[in-house]
Amino acid sequence: MDRLGYARYGAQGGDWGSAVTTSLGAQDPEHCAGIHITLAFNAAPMVEGEPTPEEKRALAGLKHYVDLDSGYSKQQSTRPQTLGYGLTDSPSGQAAWILEKFWAWTDCNGHPENIFSKDELLDNVMLYWATGTATSSARLYWESFGKRRTSPKVSVPTGVAVFPKEIIAPVRRWMEPNFSSIMHWSEMEKGGHFAAFEQPELFVRDVRTFFAALR
Repeated sequence: MDRLGYARYGAQGGDWGSAVTTSLGAQDPEHCAGIHITLAFNAAPMVEGEPTPEEKRALAGLKHYVDLDSGYSKQQSTRPQTLGYGLTDSPSGQAAWILEKFWAWTDCNGHPENIFSKDELLDNVMLYWATGTATSSARLYWESFGKRRTSPKVSVPTGVAVFPKEIIAPVRRWMEPNFSSIMHWSEMEKGGHFAAFEQPELFVRDVRTFFAALR
């Protein structure tokens, strides 16, 4: 960012973007004014005694993900090419692969069309179908999983928005060992994993609130 001419900037991310944003905050504190995230990849569970309600929520989400919801990542991190042939060959297969996650990971009361239009859902599918990028997009998992990495330490001001239907909702106590300057913590009233897409007004309001304090 500095080489692009941005002497001071903020970063925001969810899902894989949370990992990228966290790395920016850890690696470039000289220029990164602060980060805002919705998912904490490098926050390990640290339960001592009876779990708090927030910890119970996160632990239940983690168990559900491991037991019932993580098959896609196992496939994409071990045999992405095999899967890619099927998805690139079948528009209904590509649609099902993506839309199942909008059903499972959104705050949609059982049906993604409760919050998204058909056009919005099809636009997302078409990004992969029209470009034939099912296989190349899955390589992110192949190249990232199973490699030992140290958890980055983030000292820049950090904001966190916790959406109730996030896959594994962030827990502040679990984050604090790696994020030493959590300045903003919001428990959002609704929304899930695709926060910016699902609840753009709530999302933008929280991002603006956090970064306004850093001006």
